[in-house]
Formats: sequence, structure tokens, C-alpha cells
Amino acid sequence: MKMYKERFINYLKFEKRYSEHTIIAYEREITSFLHFVEVEGLKFEEVDYRFLRYYFSTLKEHGKEATSLNRAISSLKSFYKFLMREGLISQNPITLIKSLKTAKKLPVVVEKDKMVRLLEQMNSGSGEFEEIRDFIVLELLFGTGIRLAELLKIKAEDIDFYNKKILIFGKRSKERFVPIHQTLVDELKKYLELKKAKNFENNSSELIVSKDGKAAYPKLIYRIVKKYLSSITSQKKRSPHVLRHSFATALLDNGADLNAIKELLGHAGLSATQVYTHNSAERLKSIYKQAHPKA
Repeated sequence: MKMYKERFINYLKFEKRYSEHTIIAYEREITSFLHFVEVEGLKFEEVDYRFLRYYFSTLKEHGKEATSLNRAISSLKSFYKFLMREGLISQNPITLIKSLKTAKKLPVVVEKDKMVRLLEQMNSGSGEFEEIRDFIVLELLFGTGIRLAELLKIKAEDIDFYNKKILIFGKRSKERFVPIHQTLVDELKKYLELKKAKNFENNSSELIVSKDGKAAYPKLIYRIVKKYLSSITSQKKRSPHVLRHSFATALLDNGADLNAIKELLGHAGLSATQVYTHNSAERLKSIYKQAHPKA
């Protein structure tokens, strides 16, 4: 069983070229399932449709919500599909298992005006290294809509200061450029000068680093985002992805073309981008109801 899992993880890593975050999620779900099979005293080859139903119902009894169950189902479907393709198993017992229906939730966003004011305040700060770094983190996430994983990959050489754009390495190593404005260009130059002057012992080549010069990691970015968003919003979700949602919604609210937003976000198809049209429409309805005298 362990060998099957290792081969699948290597496939995700080197062939599918999934992000580290995605691979960890897959590995967690598969490890949990294989452990359950072992505890129940079965061989992997003995797992059938009924056992899979029993496994998922057990997860539900332990409090897993529909979205989490669907993630487990999706992970195992991919796992079994890989094993069938490689000829490691002769039957696929998960084909009849269907995902659960879930209520579609609109992306959580932060109001554009609040974000603009926050960034203006941050930009008029003391000019300390960490303060400028935090400003750049929020500006890149809200101002370009890049993903957390993409932010962590940016290096100084990816920035084209003259043409005001940054080369982004997206999912499965797909490349795209995102535009940046002059204020961010100036702050990036200042930040890189300070980073060089710090002469860190562990100086990382990545753009965003910790206070001791090591490459930034997801938890650090989450802390930075949560710290500043807590000052302007009371909503529970205060993550880097909320700023990506806010970027896309702000563009749509201001009449941007859906295809252009798709390219900026690095989406493979329009379906992923279209969720923001619903978000924008709902926001406009809310504004109409609040502002129109006959609403």
C-alpha cells in the first residue's frame, strides 16, 4: 500500500507538477484512507464499493462536512484512476461513489475602498524593512490577484521594473506576466536595497523573506494578511485567497472583461472565473437596495 501511495505522489509531483500545498492535501487524504484499511484488517485489493461507502460514512459520523468529504472522494478517485492506468489494480471500486451536493458559496471579499485606504496608510509608515515587506505582500496579493504559492516563488529577477510587470510561475509551471503600478515599483526597489543592505546570513533569493532573510513560508504570509485585514474587517476569513477574490471582484465591478480577468488570475478556463460574475452581481444588487430610493 505504501508503494502505491509513493508512486502516486511522485506522479503528482513530477508529471502533474502540482503545488506542494495540493500534494500535501492529497497525501493526507490517501494516508488516512490506507490507515483505515489497515485498522479494519483488510488488504488493499479487498477494498470494494461497500467498504468505501462505510469509510466515507465513518468520516461523516466523525464530523467531516460535505466539502471535506468531497475532497476525500476526489483524492481517492484520482488515486484509483492512477492505479488503474498503471496496471497496479484490475478493478476500480470507487467509480460508483458520487460527490455530495453542496451549497455554492460566493467568494468572500474585502471592500476595495477599505483596502485602498489600508495600503495608503501602510505606504506612509516608518519605512522599516518588515513594514515595507508587509506592504509589498498585500499590494501583490490585492493588486495583482496572484496566489499564495505564486507569491512565494517570485525572485528579484522576475521583476521587469522598466515595463512595470512581474513574471509569475503559476500552477503546473505555467508562466504569465502581471502588471504593477509605479508606487509598487518604487517600494520594490526600496525593499530590495534594504534587503541587500541587511546582508542576511541566510539570504534567500526569493523576493519575500522573513526577518532573518530566509524564504517566506505560507504561515508567515497568513499572519501578515490576518494582522492587517483584522484592522479593516470583522469577517472570519482573512486569508491571502480573500485578497485574490477581492482583486477579481473589484475588476468586475469596474467593468473589466472576463477574459482579461481570467488571464490575470492564471485560470485555465473561464468556468473558474465566472464565479466572480455572481459575486459582482450580488454586490451590485446590495448597493442598489441600499442606495436607490425605490428599491
